[in-house]
Amino acid sequence: MSVSSASPNRLISLIGAPTDVGAGARGASMGPEALRVANIVEMLQRQGLDVRDCGNLSGPANPWQPPVDGYRHLAEVMAWNHSVHDAVYAELSEARIPILLGGDHCLGIGSISAVARYCREQGKKLRIIWLDAHADFNTNTLTPSGNVHGMPVACLCGYGPAELTGLSGQIPAIESDWVKQIGIRSVDLGEKQLVYQEQIEVFDMRYIDEVGMRGTMHAALRDLDEQTHLHVSFDVDFLDAITAPGVGTAVLGGPTYREAQLCMEMIADTGLLASLDIVELNPALDVRNQTAIVAVDLIGSLFGQSTLVRRHSSR
Repeated sequence: MSVSSASPNRLISLIGAPTDVGAGARGASMGPEALRVANIVEMLQRQGLDVRDCGNLSGPANPWQPPVDGYRHLAEVMAWNHSVHDAVYAELSEARIPILLGGDHCLGIGSISAVARYCREQGKKLRIIWLDAHADFNTNTLTPSGNVHGMPVACLCGYGPAELTGLSGQIPAIESDWVKQIGIRSVDLGEKQLVYQEQIEVFDMRYIDEVGMRGTMHAALRDLDEQTHLHVSFDVDFLDAITAPGVGTAVLGGPTYREAQLCMEMIADTGLLASLDIVELNPALDVRNQTAIVAVDLIGSLFGQSTLVRRHSSR
């Protein structure tokens, strides 16, 4: 695992995207405020970070309609992702770290498209750590539901309508080998074949069970260098459902709280984190904002919060 010696960026921008148009359950639209109630701003400031809360983006309401040609709410998904792309790109252009507060995971299309565009212009190498219970590599012909929050990685790799696949100004927005997926444990049958075909590097729960989170993260972070822009897309259902009940698509058997902390701390050790999504938090299904509180705690670790001052090694 490469460790950066560069001084980390201390300028943070929070961007709320209160929508659940890509999801199958209502409630992720309340995610940004739940994270603020869990004191995400104050936590980041305690890490010595300069935090700008840009407030919430606006967009179309969720019409709650059935799929058309395999997509639910495609026009609304496009509108929200265009807004997210523009907001994330604007903060990157000011040399700030954008943190997208979702909202459902369809918003990763706009967020990562903006990051890909920025990296292409700056000559940076993009790598994406996708923390999730799901591979999110469905297409309109494979999806059992039509929910676009199950399609963002496929869209970013060029599978989908041009209005989504071309947001970065280039199709595909990313190459499949830029993505490292961690914690996967729920993949649809047709989606499974497409993930295999595209050779997405997936560190599923069997892999984590066999080698541990430390070995997993060493493997996932092995090809980073000083020119890497590291993006983390954190779907809160990455966590075991017992730890994080406040998600729309909870899946048992995920990483424990301690495993997730180690995952975040090892990402922080690289010093290369440059953009972040926090998505799929659903306060309507939570217990006294427990999941938001855990998510904020983990984000603290992602930005260097630790029990002790540690001497980092690349071993």
